[in-house]
Amino acid sequence: MVRLFCSGEPVKRILAPLLIGLIGAAILVALGTWQLQRLTWKRSVLSEIEATISGAAAPLPRLMSPTDQKYMPVTLEGTVEDGALYVLVSVKKRGAGWRVISPFTTEEGRRVLLDRGFIRTDKKSALRMTGSASVEGNLHWPDDRNPSTPDNDVAGNIWFARDLAQMAEVLDTEPLLVVARSMSPVDSGMTPLPVDTAGIPNDHLQYAITWFSLATIWILMTGVWIRRRTTGMEG
Repeated sequence: MVRLFCSGEPVKRILAPLLIGLIGAAILVALGTWQLQRLTWKRSVLSEIEATISGAAAPLPRLMSPTDQKYMPVTLEGTVEDGALYVLVSVKKRGAGWRVISPFTTEEGRRVLLDRGFIRTDKKSALRMTGSASVEGNLHWPDDRNPSTPDNDVAGNIWFARDLAQMAEVLDTEPLLVVARSMSPVDSGMTPLPVDTAGIPNDHLQYAITWFSLATIWILMTGVWIRRRTTGMEG
């Protein structure tokens, strides 16, 4: 051991792998720590969203602000009108089915989009409830579309994303969506799909574990490299 650190040549042999190992491990640990910080931030964001979703419901605001009012709880009093658009979805433990989007006219005369909930695929042709109704739900500006999402089949009434502008044009409503949490009278055969945070990704813990695991592997490989150099196994 004394000879190893007193002789210039052995020190030179381990200097490069030691520096590379320490610098690489430090970078990987820093990335893992950053992901833990992001995890704390994301949990705070999700808590705020959940608090907004479950807050006290208020009448539909006259001035709309998607940034400030997303997930805002609202109440609607008015009429579920004829007509429905069907958005293809898959629900855990239920399988494939449709989100049903209908026009809703409030007592003040505003006509908005109402996401009534989920029905099975074989119930698309069933009669839908219309008439006077009270709704509790949340304002939502969904972002359902990604690069692989097909175009909506408007003629065939098969929708793959809740594109509010296009839906509003078809149903002659404001481009404003209320996702129902409950309705009175109960919409028979319909299962509400209220907004929640389940679809908001929070993978920062997995990312942190990955970076810390890589740091551990990096240190182990550095140790193997140094051992090979000090024992003369590497020329």
